[in-house]
Amino acid sequence: MFDLGLTELLLIGIVALIIVGPKDLPVLFRRVGEFVGRMKGMAREFTSAMNDAADETGMKDIAKTMRSATNPINTGLDKVGETTKEFTSFDPLSETGKLASARQDASKKIRDITAKRQNDTKVSSAATKPEKNNKGGPKKKKTTSENKK
Repeated sequence: MFDLGLTELLLIGIVALIIVGPKDLPVLFRRVGEFVGRMKGMAREFTSAMNDAADETGMKDIAKTMRSATNPINTGLDKVGETTKEFTSFDPLSETGKLASARQDASKKIRDITAKRQNDTKVSSAATKPEKNNKGGPKKKKTTSENKK
């Protein structure tokens, strides 16, 4: 509450020692301590009374609802979670499940047929490639004496 450092408290103690005197100084500090204790007790009691009144009126529930409503990140993530739950949890015996399995089977058939056609194309293209003819027969290597001419 009060922003008092060590030097300020030391200065207050020295001034109190000079004004009150060494005999009455412990009594003064005891009374100041009791006063501060009473003030803290009253503040604690006031705070608890306000919290109780807020609980009775449902203020905490309203505050919690307002916090969750004004937090767009959590609201957005909740909606994303609900949507993904809808997409990932389907019954395999329902129409959606039957369609999904039919599409998977059709996709597998298409992949198998495509792979078979590619293999057939490779085999047929390898068989129809003409061999290169070497016209003029094999070439002779020139000797070093022929290269000098």
